[in-house]
Amino acid sequence: MPIKSIQAVCATSKGISRKEILFDSESGLIKSVGECKLPKSNVDFFYDDDFLLFAGMGDIHIHAREDISGINNYKEDFNSVCCAALNGGLVHVADMPNNPVPPIDDKSYLSKVDLGAKSLVPILMYAGIGPETRPLSFSVPYKAYMGPSVGDLYFKSNADLENVLKHYRHQWVSFHCEDPEILDQNKNKSDHFKRRPIQAELMATDFALALIEKFELKGKLCHYSAGDGLNAIRAARKKGISVTCEVTPQHLFFTEERIRAMKPAEQILFQMNPPIRTISDSKKLMDALRNNEIDYLATDHAPHSPKEKAAGMSGLTGLDTYAAFVTWLLIDQKISAETIAFITTENPGRFFNQFLESLNKKTELYKKWGKGMGFLEPDFSASFTVINLKKSHTVTNANIKTKALWSPFLGVTFPGSLEAVFLSGNIMFDKPDQSDQL
Repeated sequence: MPIKSIQAVCATSKGISRKEILFDSESGLIKSVGECKLPKSNVDFFYDDDFLLFAGMGDIHIHAREDISGINNYKEDFNSVCCAALNGGLVHVADMPNNPVPPIDDKSYLSKVDLGAKSLVPILMYAGIGPETRPLSFSVPYKAYMGPSVGDLYFKSNADLENVLKHYRHQWVSFHCEDPEILDQNKNKSDHFKRRPIQAELMATDFALALIEKFELKGKLCHYSAGDGLNAIRAARKKGISVTCEVTPQHLFFTEERIRAMKPAEQILFQMNPPIRTISDSKKLMDALRNNEIDYLATDHAPHSPKEKAAGMSGLTGLDTYAAFVTWLLIDQKISAETIAFITTENPGRFFNQFLESLNKKTELYKKWGKGMGFLEPDFSASFTVINLKKSHTVTNANIKTKALWSPFLGVTFPGSLEAVFLSGNIMFDKPDQSDQL
């Protein structure tokens, strides 16, 4: 029988309640969501009150590293990044464009999309914005690097960025907020925290918000880390400026003070852009998350090897630990399940879903997902993330799937764990001790 059933305590932004979900394992779409009517003995998948089911979680900011050059496939490719994503409870991801051959026009973008055809989970590709680029002929998300990052797709001055963005009016543009001139002024400072000071992020925030307003962009601020910058975002929203923001697990969990207390060889492993900030910044981000002022929990997954990290490469992995980290937010930090649904399923789903119609006109790869991801509603993808609230999870090298084989959370014990992942009506992960099936 293609129709399958799940009974579980389900979490959405509207509330938490036990529901019965019927889905078609052939089409991969949800048929109905409602009160529990089937006897427990007739249910295909039953989860008691120790478990919480969400619509499939999504990460809208990762670096899979594969492109048509193949140069960085040793770091991560679309197959390995999907294995890491499923291992962390994620059913869709969005990949950034700072590749050796960046997707910056129709041809290069669709070439990268074709590479993702073998992906286990759907991957939405960002297009890059650089000094000479122009918008694609169809709707896609864009990324603008305001200062130097991994790759060559960035701007050396704010004037250059503004001159290009005038061509992207009304587009979806995500910003890496670090002011290039401040970074240049501090490039010879003694450590990474000082070379990329918080002032660079604060100034870039103000400029990004001004550009979003001026060109009527649908803006997003990536991996936001500056607690004092949240007031500028709040003020922009009150003015009606369309801006959302991400926060990473590492910016919530770690602090500059904690990293500075480590040995130098350990400190360098936590290097990322923008850097991990202070206790005060972390607290302000957590408070904003609690108040539903943060829109996405996004990892900025950067699969550099321990050797590359030891040599000073910036970026941290995060896919494998996503769901386990969510249990820390739920149990230790008392973040509501409704808020978790908002930042991990529904908002990432909205981001993914809004490009489906445009992409479906260019490729067959996105047509199987129905109305899309992130919602426990009929005709949406039957993709679910089930977490265990009672069984803890300790992060070790043995339970990591990324090619990097490293995590900033190594040795950390989270209070809960990932129990199961369903993707398009198929169970892909069933209990942590079975994760090597991925």
